[in-house]
Amino acid sequence: MLSSVSFLEIVCNYEDRGKSARQKMDPEKWSLKLGAAPEDGGVRFRIWAPRFSNLQLKIQGKAGTVPLTAEGNGYFTARVAGLGAGTQYFYRLPGNRLRPDPVSRFQPEGVHGPSEVVDPDDFRWEDHFWKGITLEKMIFYEIHTGTFTAEGTFEAVIPLLDYLKDELGVTAVELMPVAQFPGERNWGYDGTFLYAPQNSYGGPRGLKKLIDACHRKGLAVILDVVYNHLGPEGNYLNEYGPYFTDRYQTPWGAAVNLDGPESDEVRRFMIANALYWVTEYHLDGLRIDAVHGIIDFSARHILAELKQAVQQQAGKLGRPVAVIAESDLNDVRVINSSAKGGYGLDAQWNDDFHHALHALLTRERGGYYQDFGNLDQLARALRDGFVYSGQYSAFRRRRHGSPSGHLPPAKFVVFSQNHDQVGNRAQGERLSTLISLEALKLAAALVLLSPHLPLLFMGEEYGEEAPFLYFVSHSDPGLIEAVRQGRRKELSPFPEKGAPPDPQDERTYFLSKVHPDLRRQGNHKVLFEYYKGVISLRKKIPALAHLLKKGLEIKASAERLLLTMVRRYPGDQAVCCFNFSGKSQEIQVPLDPGVWQKALDSSATEWGGPGESAPEALRSGDAEVRFEMQPWSAVLYRKSNSGPAGE
Repeated sequence: MLSSVSFLEIVCNYEDRGKSARQKMDPEKWSLKLGAAPEDGGVRFRIWAPRFSNLQLKIQGKAGTVPLTAEGNGYFTARVAGLGAGTQYFYRLPGNRLRPDPVSRFQPEGVHGPSEVVDPDDFRWEDHFWKGITLEKMIFYEIHTGTFTAEGTFEAVIPLLDYLKDELGVTAVELMPVAQFPGERNWGYDGTFLYAPQNSYGGPRGLKKLIDACHRKGLAVILDVVYNHLGPEGNYLNEYGPYFTDRYQTPWGAAVNLDGPESDEVRRFMIANALYWVTEYHLDGLRIDAVHGIIDFSARHILAELKQAVQQQAGKLGRPVAVIAESDLNDVRVINSSAKGGYGLDAQWNDDFHHALHALLTRERGGYYQDFGNLDQLARALRDGFVYSGQYSAFRRRRHGSPSGHLPPAKFVVFSQNHDQVGNRAQGERLSTLISLEALKLAAALVLLSPHLPLLFMGEEYGEEAPFLYFVSHSDPGLIEAVRQGRRKELSPFPEKGAPPDPQDERTYFLSKVHPDLRRQGNHKVLFEYYKGVISLRKKIPALAHLLKKGLEIKASAERLLLTMVRRYPGDQAVCCFNFSGKSQEIQVPLDPGVWQKALDSSATEWGGPGESAPEALRSGDAEVRFEMQPWSAVLYRKSNSGPAGE
């Protein structure tokens, strides 16, 4: 095992030891060397299958098989003339087993069917002008492709991009996993072909059309990828090689082999996948699912190598590419810089922020919410990132987390809802069915006015009431029953919620479809207009648009459930006030001297509220200013040297 050599050095030395150092470090070229690729009037096939001494290729519709040539190190290759894009094929393994390509670009008949050759140059991109956007400017909108539209396809999302960009104002679409999974209904975390966009969503061409349309509209696209496990159905990887190890266990079974014998090639497989999405599909970032399930005791963690490879490729492509983690470890190594011994990822989802906010809004204390419910915790999340940074967790029955106060705010993605926090409830309830309209507006203000990266879950902006439930469409009866039982066990810490709907029942899937047209009706319209307004303020007010730690002040009264947040930028200041109580009460606000104009009051009648009690302007000397706040409300004041609020 070449543990002392970096991923890029391994790749380049393997490819061509005679190239210059600058030319060698070419992860894009290397990443496209696996799988099936059209080449000079034929197709080149290349596969890593170290379990075998010989391998054959079966072309659908043609008699016989084609023997592959062993290259050494477990790699096999063949070039077949007269083939092109659209050719379907299997690999024939000993025992007459026909198996799809582990690096299949397309599975038109699902996880058990043949792989199909895709020509990456066959799509005409129209986003040549696109240079991406910086992470600081991202306002994420998380989408599940199957339930976001009635059609449930990539292309069906395209007509809604005007709505997302021009009406709502988000800047980045984040897609839940699209790697080929079994059947047509799945969250995407059961994918088994990491390089193949889901056939029922529209496959490679449909995904490229969506990404291209997003870029032409000015929207970045982030893709959720899963490197901690593969789904159980259609997972043929271990037949080819030691992709998994029984030395470690994850919640989903055997861990991916990232540090054991022959793990170098498994690491290449994963990192090349990240480069593939970024390069061939023009993606602006990757959200890496559950990195706490990526177990790697190598001298250099795979996440650090992946980040380095993606960062270098971003430089070659001339646009920023973000790598964002999901982790429940509260481990700053994930997002610390390499200079501080970290993996250097750009940001991570902050579940602590969500839990602290949710517990205050709903008063729920089951499961992990037992660790939350104090306003000081929400203040800590706003100020420092993690709430648990080494303190004892009653839910975990141990100390949890590491200090994150040294990190800039843009290292954290915050949300009041996402697919996990909604979908991992037995009944899939959204906040809109748990709390009042006033509390929904308060939650939106806290997320969108925070100094962190905000994420919205599809439909929350208008108060979608359809649940987001857990659904699958497996074909193995034993697996289906195992999923049902596993779901009940996973939800056992929340017994008051009752038994979840059957994940296999297609009605569970259809119940989860969202209805964007609701944004034009009643309180849904009121809430939607409110979200639009707050997003606009975040983008237009410099003190809110720039995610700075310097000048950030947080003050909380845990007993009275009042919180103030001051954010500063040269020449501009904003103070955000939040009342988490069910009663009207006076708040004391520390303000710099001057005149502060009100920019937002969630209790205004135009937002369906009871009416404003906070004054239109505040005049401050050196003392704190006092004013009345309505129950469950948010108020924003701005003091600027450049112009009135909103300019």
